[in-house]
Amino acid sequence: MLNIPTTEERLGKSPQRLVRYFVLVMALVYIGLGSWLLYSAIAPTGDGLVQMGPTARRVLGGVLVGYGLLRFVRSYLTHFRKKTTTDDE
Repeated sequence: MLNIPTTEERLGKSPQRLVRYFVLVMALVYIGLGSWLLYSAIAPTGDGLVQMGPTARRVLGGVLVGYGLLRFVRSYLTHFRKKTTTDDE
């Protein structure tokens, strides 16, 4: 085998530190986009930014908000939950 240093050895710290915050930010982006679509279905603007009917906006907005909430909860539980002694076993 080649004696190649790992990523953590080369960088000096774990890249997981940045990944966990990126995952949370992306979850918030999904929630924000879904909320905007839900709002635009209720109060449509005349700019024509999204060429969808109000029903499609409601469905897609609801799916994005639900997906964002799911990602947020799962990433929070995975990356930010305090470790207990039962988790180590």
